[in-house]
Amino acid sequence: MEKKDKVYRILDLYTRLQNGEIISKTEEAVNFGVNEKSIQRDIEDIREFLKEQTVETGIENDIIYDHDKRGYLLQRLENMNFSNEEALAITKILLESRAFTKPEMMRMLDKLLERCVPPENRKIVNELVSNERYHYMEPHHKKVFIDKMWEIGKAIREHKCIEITYEKLKGNQKVSRKLQPLALMFSEFYFYLAAHIENIDKEKAFQVANDMYPTIYRIDRISSLKVLEEKFKIPYKDRFEEGEYRKRIQFMYGGKLQRIEFWYKGQSIEAVLDKLPTAEIIKEENGNYLVRAETFGSGIDMWLRYQGENVELVKKF
Repeated sequence: MEKKDKVYRILDLYTRLQNGEIISKTEEAVNFGVNEKSIQRDIEDIREFLKEQTVETGIENDIIYDHDKRGYLLQRLENMNFSNEEALAITKILLESRAFTKPEMMRMLDKLLERCVPPENRKIVNELVSNERYHYMEPHHKKVFIDKMWEIGKAIREHKCIEITYEKLKGNQKVSRKLQPLALMFSEFYFYLAAHIENIDKEKAFQVANDMYPTIYRIDRISSLKVLEEKFKIPYKDRFEEGEYRKRIQFMYGGKLQRIEFWYKGQSIEAVLDKLPTAEIIKEENGNYLVRAETFGSGIDMWLRYQGENVELVKKF
């Protein structure tokens, strides 16, 4: 009889929570003739049931205590599952990034589809990307670096200095650096760390000795990493804003901030505006566009050369 009473209580409480009622432990203990601990256990049983439902359906609901209303209520959250369209788009973007080794990428895709896509849709999404998965080309460095990226991310959050050994692109030269890590970024197949260097002769090391902007490191080229207990502090007004920096840098080549103007004579001005987020159209003549943009460093020179006759540089300033 006691077991039936408990089942009835839980079903009654669950139904009323679903209907938007506020549940008071004290009142329910009196209504059902039990102590408040029994009602608390009932609520915990309902919470466990809701967690299991989240795994199966992707719909996340929870029971929370509202201090103002002095009772428990059901909090309905948005569906956690991706739609077919979202899952397909994210999968395509991951594959196109070519940022990870093949085993890493396949494992990530499997987890994404297993945990975020309803079972009835997994087969459809898998079929749509099966050819790309089979022909996936991993980066030539073939390095696994996610663990380093996570350690760097924690150091950024905790404002801790790091020491790295870094393999330069040319000459297989390795250098040791003590850094103030500022941000993680992704561009053109690679993840990067933006950081300020400590204890270095900038006159000898950099083309622009008084450059206030961070140095960029490819994370897969960091061969060793040590997070130090030493902390650094940057005033809030001087904080590094990677979103703004990212708008102005091409191919992750750092350098001084500059403005450029050029005529664009190609077919898709939209592609130019998307590639250069700071770009603005100054003038249009016969389908040609005079464009002005703000950029960092020499990466923009590479992009201009790639455009060939579609671009005519007017000036840098």
